[in-house]
Amino acid sequence: MCGICGVMNWDRAPVEEAVVRRMMATLAHRGPDGRGVFVNGPCGLGRTRLAVIDLSPDAAQPMANEDGSLHIVFNGEIYNYRALREQVAAQGHRLSSHSDTEVILHLYEDFGPTCVDHLRGMFAFALWDGPRQRLVLARDRVGKKPLFYYHDDHHFVFGSEIKALLAHPQVPRRLNTTALPYYLIHGYVPAPETMFAEIKQLPPGHVLIVENGSVHATPYWHWPLRGRESEELKELGEGEWAEQVLDALREAVCVRLVSDVPLGAFLSGGLDSSLIVALMSQLMDEPVKTFAIGFSGEPSFNELDYARRVAQLFGTDHHEFVVQPDAVDLLPALVRHYDEPFADSSAIPTYLVAQLTRQHVTVALTGDGGDELFAGYERFAAARLAASYRRLPGFLRRAVSGMVHHWPESTAYRGLARRVRRFVDAADQPLAERYLSWVGLFSRDMCRELLPSWGDPPADGVLADYQAHFEPAAGHGLVDQLLCVNATTYLPGDLLVKTDRMTMAHGLEARCPFLDQGLIGLAAGIPPALKLRGTTTKYILKRAAEKLLPREIVHRPKHGFGVPVGRWFRQELRDYVRDVLLSPRARQRGYFDSAVVTRLIEEHQRGRRDWGHQLWTLLTFELWQRAYLE
Repeated sequence: MCGICGVMNWDRAPVEEAVVRRMMATLAHRGPDGRGVFVNGPCGLGRTRLAVIDLSPDAAQPMANEDGSLHIVFNGEIYNYRALREQVAAQGHRLSSHSDTEVILHLYEDFGPTCVDHLRGMFAFALWDGPRQRLVLARDRVGKKPLFYYHDDHHFVFGSEIKALLAHPQVPRRLNTTALPYYLIHGYVPAPETMFAEIKQLPPGHVLIVENGSVHATPYWHWPLRGRESEELKELGEGEWAEQVLDALREAVCVRLVSDVPLGAFLSGGLDSSLIVALMSQLMDEPVKTFAIGFSGEPSFNELDYARRVAQLFGTDHHEFVVQPDAVDLLPALVRHYDEPFADSSAIPTYLVAQLTRQHVTVALTGDGGDELFAGYERFAAARLAASYRRLPGFLRRAVSGMVHHWPESTAYRGLARRVRRFVDAADQPLAERYLSWVGLFSRDMCRELLPSWGDPPADGVLADYQAHFEPAAGHGLVDQLLCVNATTYLPGDLLVKTDRMTMAHGLEARCPFLDQGLIGLAAGIPPALKLRGTTTKYILKRAAEKLLPREIVHRPKHGFGVPVGRWFRQELRDYVRDVLLSPRARQRGYFDSAVVTRLIEEHQRGRRDWGHQLWTLLTFELWQRAYLE
């Protein structure tokens, strides 16, 4: 893993090496093992290195091809690089290292920007083609590795994180006000926008070419949808599908065990991470190092008992960390690492478990992506239940709605009142609007209340953009539509951002076997009824896992990586949330209606509603402004 950055000047003015070094210094946490700079006329490239594959100096970056006409900075891992090495060597290319980076240079010589089609792995890279005066940027298919850029009439500036761009003297710090409703609803700003007005992020599965005064990004990959089945696939039964899934996942784990440094695994005790650990135990000659985290004083959020059960079953070298309420003191550090407001409070345990893990290993495998491939979220089942609910007589639905709106809401992980209220409030809406209501933090009505001076309903654009994510799956069934939407919104916008920033904050590389492109393609072809069977989520993955894991792990209810912020804001952090959100500094900004913010705090602290996640969203935004805009 690494941090990459660079500058290209449109007017061919020489790039100042000192500027590239300032940018590179902001990425030291991503690559503590070395730094490298290349400056040649109008282009400068920088890279900080986390050494994982080929620890020799030969693998240092920026790296050049044989004649020095091409230079590359690369962040990520290419899992098929050994086969690609043989391929490019057969074409007559001379290789001077055993790194995966060098392979990309030679593939570019043979295929140009379409070299990305040959890469299996996670990556973000920038390649300077000197003879063509062309800069090529690319990002992996699902968005595991980040890449941001800014350009004006004189400069094109890029980096792995926004902080690198902000180190360039010409990159401004201005709030992107149009992104605010997106943040309130999603908890993040979707690509290609960011919370900075002129800074963009390259979407997953895209190549961007900077050449002849133009900047042009094009997709090279789309999330696969289920097509027409071959006769062979039509004949597969449940057991055969389960076997194929397990074989593909085992192979995906196997290629991710290639490392010249120690590795381990995150272990929550849930199905996905437990299955990864089980397969690692089969493939490794030594005990797997596993790392888990729990929460003090809130049993409904704590999964440590399940993690211990799996660790004992496979004889792992197990390590644990318990989060205390004072972990909120980490918020300023989290804001600095994200560079943008980011409302997923599970960043706290992710940050801490990554910190613990890095004390023992340099690479960790995770269970990210299993829900996106195999319909693991409970909201998938809720979308199916909504059809039955809408068939109830209107008077009965109104009675249910009236009843649940009088229930007090607890802050427990599975608070019944909160979950039922969200379900019934959206069950009658069209699919896209209904689903956005379930996954969103603030409703569109609440956005109107919070942002009263915006004129037109501020969240209507958010809904329109969200509806567009359903379009590629139009004509497919409910499950395929929801899988596609989750894979193109929540996965790259939240889940993978959290994993990347919180692990790289400690120089830890995270690898996600479930998001292997081969497994993604296989999962796309599995009949939806084998993913969501009635209200049973991840049905076929559970069938596969029964061969390796005990039933209490395979079939226990899904438990997300949540944080008890609702309880914290009612108890230990009761005064803190008031002091920050109702401070003169926050009120004077004028973005939110202070009376609405006050009401949310009052309702939450009196136990009337659980607004914990909404208050966290506002809190993160306020602290981000203090860190980046003041």
